[in-house]
Amino acid sequence: MISFILRRMLAVLPVMAMVAVIVFAILRLTPGDPAAIIAGDAATAEQLEQIRRVMGLDQPIYVQFFIWVGQLLSGNLGVSLLSGTAVSDMIVQRMGPSLALCLSTITLSVLIAVPLGILAAWRQGKLFDRLVMATSVLGFSIPVFVTAYVLILFFSINLGWFPVQGYKPLSEGIWPFMRSLVLPTLALSTVYVALIARITRTSIIEVMGEDFIRTARAKGLRERSVLLGHALRNAAVPIVTIIGVGVALLISGVVVTESVFNLPGLGRLVVEAVLGRDYPVIQALILLFAFVYVLINLVVDTLYTVFDPRIRY
Repeated sequence: MISFILRRMLAVLPVMAMVAVIVFAILRLTPGDPAAIIAGDAATAEQLEQIRRVMGLDQPIYVQFFIWVGQLLSGNLGVSLLSGTAVSDMIVQRMGPSLALCLSTITLSVLIAVPLGILAAWRQGKLFDRLVMATSVLGFSIPVFVTAYVLILFFSINLGWFPVQGYKPLSEGIWPFMRSLVLPTLALSTVYVALIARITRTSIIEVMGEDFIRTARAKGLRERSVLLGHALRNAAVPIVTIIGVGVALLISGVVVTESVFNLPGLGRLVVEAVLGRDYPVIQALILLFAFVYVLINLVVDTLYTVFDPRIRY
């Protein structure tokens, strides 16, 4: 197992290198000039040239790339072209809201979706099963931002239970912190509840037809023990896989949700950096997201051996 983890960690290096090359090339080849955005419409040609020289944009692309890679290897993510702040400091400042939103979303999704999937599989073909499947299709079909605006309309504007926008850190109290995350979590979790519930249902149904399930029932075990102790454990591999994929996909969902609810997280930082053509910030965030994605896949692969002892690396 240790050798497998080490090999996978070493495989991260070429993946991250490829991501760095692609991101750097796309940003530099995309039309637009960050110097013009910084200087404004009234800037002269001499002022634009001076800004490009200060930012290093007058250098050939390959020179800019090697300078950036050298900074990365030394642990320096660069400095924001717009604010002049170190990119690492900006990421640390914005990480709290995004991390809180991701953890609350995946926790709520798993706690709701897995029991729903198990019950739908147990009541296969019955009314409850059809309701769960219909709700899952609805959850897939409605975009996150539409769900977010509907929640804001009902719970914030009409009822006044939760704030329309904004974020309260945990240091200001548990209830203000949780209150600011309720609607973003509900909006973002709809898709993942639908996804996990459907996969859980399908996996449980496949396992319920196996011989060991019939043997467990023949021994007189209660249906709850059969479902949770035998069926769920043997169906856990695809469920864990889809939960891991869901965690990775949260990256894109966070960008939309944080923009709608005005949360000062990494998603908002991505939007601000893209609009401002802030190259160092965009590059650092995409590398961070890619590393998190690869790390989650490694954790999921490792968990396979916990749920299925037959799997060995």
